[in-house]
Amino acid sequence: MLNANALKRATDTHGPAPSAVQGSEFGRDLVQALVQRPRAISPKYFYDAEGSRLFDRICELPEYYPTRTEVAILRERAGEIAALAGPRAEIVEFGAGSCTKVRLLLDALERPARYLPIDISAEHLAAAAAVLRRDYAGLEVHPVAADYTQRLLLPAATPGAGRRVGFFPGSTLGNFSPEEALQFLRMAARVLRGGALLLGADLVKDPALLHAAYNDAQGVTAAFNLNLLARANRELGADFALDQFAHAAFYNAPLQRIEMHLVSRRAQRIALGGECHEMAEGETLHTENSHKFTVEGLRALAVKAGFRPGAAWADARRLFSVHWLHAPDASNDEKERR
Repeated sequence: MLNANALKRATDTHGPAPSAVQGSEFGRDLVQALVQRPRAISPKYFYDAEGSRLFDRICELPEYYPTRTEVAILRERAGEIAALAGPRAEIVEFGAGSCTKVRLLLDALERPARYLPIDISAEHLAAAAAVLRRDYAGLEVHPVAADYTQRLLLPAATPGAGRRVGFFPGSTLGNFSPEEALQFLRMAARVLRGGALLLGADLVKDPALLHAAYNDAQGVTAAFNLNLLARANRELGADFALDQFAHAAFYNAPLQRIEMHLVSRRAQRIALGGECHEMAEGETLHTENSHKFTVEGLRALAVKAGFRPGAAWADARRLFSVHWLHAPDASNDEKERR
C-alpha cells in the first residue's frame, strides 16, 4: 500500500483551477461519475504516465498470471502466427502501452512493413515508440495517440504492405461491457478489413486465482487504483484524500467479471469543478470491470461482430487464450451497404 509520505504527495493539489474541469474529458466524466448512482468511471483514465508505469509493475507481479501466460503462448505460437500474418504485415496494436508484447511478433514476422501502436497516453506512447525504433532499425513505427474505443481513423496502408493485423493483447476486451466489447470488435473488423485480429482473452477460472491477481501482496494494484484519484488532484485541482479510500477487488461470479472499486472509508466531501460532492461511508466509485471468457463464448462474440474465428490457443492450465480472428474483406462491406 502507499505509505504516509506518498499519500501526502499524492493529495497535494497544485493542479489547474476548477474551471479547467469542464475543458477536460476526464474532468467532465469524473464529475458525471460522482453525480450518478451507482458511481462509475471508465478504466481508460487509469492510464496517465504514472498509471501506465504502475500497470507495467502489475504485469511483473507473481500473482498476476495473465501477462506471463499470454507471453508464453505468443512465444510458443509465434511461428504459426507469423505464417498466418504473411510477409510485410502491418501491425496495429490497440492500447499499446509499453509496446512490449509486440516484440514477440516483430521478431517472428517476415519483413513487417509498419507498426502502428495506439494508446490514449501520448507521453507514455511516444517514449515506448522511441525505444522500439532504436531496437528495430528499419521498421517504420507510427504511433497514434487516440482513444481506440471511439471512432478510429488509421493512416492509409504503406505501399507494398501485406495484410493489416490488429493486435489486442492482455484481455483488455474484458474491461468493456458486453455491448462495448461488441462495438469495439465491430470497429476493429472495419479498420482491419481484409486482414485479421490477434486477440488475448482471459478465461473463466478458480475465483481464488482471480482474487489474488487483483489483490497483490505488494499493494501495486491498490496504488494503481488510487492513482486515478491522485490524477484528479494533479490535473483537475480536486481534493481527494487518498488515505480515506480503500482499494476493493472481487469476482462477481454470475457476471463472470472482476470488479474494482474505490471505497469511501468515511463520510466525506470532495471538491471538484466548483462543486461539492458527498460520499457516505462505504459508498464506492466503480473503476473497472475485467470480464472473463470461455473460448466458445469469445468465438461466438467475434462472429457476431463480423469476424471468422480461426486458430485459438490456450496454456495447459487453461488460464488464458489467444485467438486469430479473420476480418471481413471489402466485398463484405459492399454486401452490407446493399
